[in-house]
Amino acid sequence: IPTNVISITDGQIFLESELFFAGQRPAVNVGLSVSRVGGAAQTKAMKKASGSIRIDLAQYREMEVFTQFSSDLDENTKKQLAHGKALMELLKQPLGHPMSMADQVITLVAANAHIFSDMDASEVKPFQSAMLKEFNLNHSDIVTELETKKTLSDDLKDSIVEAAGEIKAGFKPEEAVEENI
Repeated sequence: IPTNVISITDGQIFLESELFFAGQRPAVNVGLSVSRVGGAAQTKAMKKASGSIRIDLAQYREMEVFTQFSSDLDENTKKQLAHGKALMELLKQPLGHPMSMADQVITLVAANAHIFSDMDASEVKPFQSAMLKEFNLNHSDIVTELETKKTLSDDLKDSIVEAAGEIKAGFKPEEAVEENI
């Protein structure tokens, strides 16, 4: 879509059939999608939590293409690919299962802290489900603060990362049950 057409609209969402058939739903190509109002419609907490995720996903998609031609990857590239793969898993959302703003922020903060990056793809969603359940049961102060203030202070962000790390340390994938989130 030409730039002058985008400038008179709210933007564009670029959907990709390749992502859809790979099970990524919604199948949005974040590298090609453009939004003029997206940031204005988000809470301050969501803006801060989402951080570099769009850039990380675009880099992941780009690197994924290049790795098809190379078998010798350096450690940094492997870490970036693992992080991107975890992000793609986290962004899969079943139809009719919206997440609360607090759950989204907690998930994104944990993702930016690379909490999910060293997990197998099959463990990401079950851990996310277990982590969010734990936050809602035993860290309800964090959830309440996110829901009422709709901001994400550095202290709150640190508390989320610390709690997510503790939850991960006690996580047993074989006992986890994935819920539709």
